[in-house]
Amino acid sequence: MRLSVLLCTSFVFATVLALPAVGGEATTYGEGLTGSETVKLSELRADPDAYLGKTVRVEGLVLDVCPKRGCWIELAGDEEFQSIRVKVEDGVIVFPPEAKGRKAIAEGLFTKRELTEEQAVAWQKHQAEERGLEFDPSSVDGPLTIYMIMGTGAIIH
Repeated sequence: MRLSVLLCTSFVFATVLALPAVGGEATTYGEGLTGSETVKLSELRADPDAYLGKTVRVEGLVLDVCPKRGCWIELAGDEEFQSIRVKVEDGVIVFPPEAKGRKAIAEGLFTKRELTEEQAVAWQKHQAEERGLEFDPSSVDGPLTIYMIMGTGAIIH
C-alpha cells in the first residue's frame, strides 16, 4: 500500500512539474503582433471567405508544434474540436516543442488551399510521417480544403 501511495505521489509531483508555468514570460516570434483585433476561430469557420487574404489574429492553447522544424503550431479554437494551423516560413520563425500546452496569440494571412485527392493523400501522408504514425491512403476520401494562417508573428505565454 505504501509503495502505491509513493508512486502515485511521485506521478502527481512529476506531472505538476511538467506543466507550463502560468504567468511566465511571454516570448515573441517573428514580427510580433500589429494590433489587429482578435478573431474567434468559430467566426473564421462560420464565414471563411470573408477573411481570405486578410491579416487575422487568433489566440488559443497550442495543441501541437511541428516536430521536425518548428514551422507550424496548431491552436485550439473557442469551441470544442476546433483548431487552426499557423504555418510560418521554414527557418524564419521556429516554434519550440515546449510551446505545446501554452497560450499563444498568432497573426498572419488567412489562406485557403484546395487539394485534389492525390494532393490530399500526399499531404496527409506527410502529416503522419512527421509524427511517426502509420498512414492508410484509403482513409482519404476525396479532395480536401485546408484553411490556415500564414503566420508573420506570434506571442507564446
